Amino acid sequence: MILSYTSKQSGALSALILALLLASPGVARAKVINVEFNYTPFVGDFTVGKPVKTVPGKVVVFINNVPHSTQEVVARDVPVTSDGVVGSAVRIPGDSMGPSLRRGKNRIRVEFVPAIPKAAYLVQFRTTTVHDGTAELIGADALKATTKTEERIENEDMVGKGVSQQAFVADFSVEKPWHSLPAITELTDADKAALAALVTARAQAFKPDFTAVLQMLKVAAAHDAKVDVAQVRKARHLPKAHAAGVRVEAPAAETLQFILTGNAEVVVTNAAHNLFPLDPKAIKRLKGAEARTLGVLYPPHLVAVRDTSGTWAWVN
Repeated sequence: MILSYTSKQSGALSALILALLLASPGVARAKVINVEFNYTPFVGDFTVGKPVKTVPGKVVVFINNVPHSTQEVVARDVPVTSDGVVGSAVRIPGDSMGPSLRRGKNRIRVEFVPAIPKAAYLVQFRTTTVHDGTAELIGADALKATTKTEERIENEDMVGKGVSQQAFVADFSVEKPWHSLPAITELTDADKAALAALVTARAQAFKPDFTAVLQMLKVAAAHDAKVDVAQVRKARHLPKAHAAGVRVEAPAAETLQFILTGNAEVVVTNAAHNLFPLDPKAIKRLKGAEARTLGVLYPPHLVAVRDTSGTWAWVN
């Protein structure tokens, strides 16, 4: 698919812009300016253009070995186009991949556990990549820039738990300070103690006047546009959650699990539960926006990095 736009400029200015564009390494290499993945486990014959049925189960997405999201797939009919493209069960756009996404080479992994453990099914894993393409002059006063969209489709038979992986490039990603840090290959007892202390401090921070908690939200907002700290403060999400009975307890240090990713990030989770098991009765008393704020602050796992001075800090 080719998408184009045209901007009007004076002839001299257009020629100058074109020269600059053509001199840019990005134009020569056709930078990746967006990427999206669509994943569907299903049963049925997708080659005949009729709807197929998704397979119920749980999908877990990893970006560069860091957990990105967990989604439930329910059984439903999804359409199939005449050229065999199956409707999406799980969509993973590039702008949702968070701070673990790196400029340049990356890897996505999707793990699916069907509700029926030994179920046989097919998976369609679709990758859509948008390149910045080329630039050219049209006449004396118009500049045309062309983007190119490429689609890659993989269909695979699966039985039981299925794993699909794909390498991809993300030139559009914003570099984070820790992306240049060396990979963590092992954790000392001191590292584990420091990470356990961070978990405890995060749990203990949930108390009036919530100053420390709001600072944590600012860290999340730095890479998640959906987190609006000013709105959380204005709507009093945190005092309302506290008044509804929400309390946060730190898990015992011996239940913590530390997962190395092959990069600077270390994933911290809980062996038995979510990292911070919150009282579901209290959560039910909250409005949707309030519950989402709690989910950002106290997710199933957290990601930490160690700076050059040896200090650990959360990055989500």
